[in-house]
Amino acid sequence: MKTLKLMGIGVLIFLSFTAKAQLSVHVNIGTPPPWGPTGYAESRYYYLPDIEAYYDIQNSMYIYNDGGVWVHRGYLPQRYRNYDLYGGYKVVMTDYHGDAPYSHFNEHRMKYGHGYRGAPQRTYHERPGGGRREEDHGHDRGRGEQHDNRGHQDNRGHQEHGDHGHDR
Repeated sequence: MKTLKLMGIGVLIFLSFTAKAQLSVHVNIGTPPPWGPTGYAESRYYYLPDIEAYYDIQNSMYIYNDGGVWVHRGYLPQRYRNYDLYGGYKVVMTDYHGDAPYSHFNEHRMKYGHGYRGAPQRTYHERPGGGRREEDHGHDRGRGEQHDNRGHQDNRGHQEHGDHGHDR
């Protein structure tokens, strides 16, 4: 009888730990940023032709060349602090599934040069301080009001930090 009670208590403890573990698994990884184009939930990367950078949706990181080295950061470099992510065109990399989209950078740069505009895009959320809109073909080249350049956070006054040349 005592053995049955101990086994019952053991099963209850095991189930309670299992339930807690299942709750902690529901992390929202890979959510497209509010400025991301709708309709591409399964894609991992955007190429941002106006600034020759990539955005890794899965890790919420920008990938850009910093002094000859491709780096992964949660923010864009200071030189792009005024870049309009809502207005700039995002090339959705539907045909690439690796970890280094920049390995095809020369192809992307040739195919999608500065000012490239494909089909009109709608973003997941409204532009801060303005409405959601479909981007027109070339009138807004990604320059405009300053706003969120870190995916989900404010970049105003943000200073770059060291660790140049280190990929995560």
